[in-house]
Amino acid sequence: MSAPAPSRFDEPWQAQLFALTVALNEAGHFGWPEWTEAFGATLRRRGAERAQDGGADYYDAWLETLERFLDAKGHAPAAEAARTRAAWKAAYLATPHGKPVRLAD
Repeated sequence: MSAPAPSRFDEPWQAQLFALTVALNEAGHFGWPEWTEAFGATLRRRGAERAQDGGADYYDAWLETLERFLDAKGHAPAAEAARTRAAWKAAYLATPHGKPVRLAD
């Protein structure tokens, strides 16, 4: 079963997130029915907490689901992802405008 195309992407990262998820599915890291069940659970939980706008909230939920999926499957443990996120933030804050951001080895 292939992934349905979303109706729109408001920002480039949303399209990249969608493409990454589809690529991971196509590489056999998880099945689409498994993904849709987990994503639906995230949307239901978030919708119960507060009203969702269907735009940014939708992709924030998508990202949250993918991060949990990758952690649960051992592909990107949450602690490792948090360290990489912190390193990326430090690198981009220290990089002069217009220069490429590079993570330290």
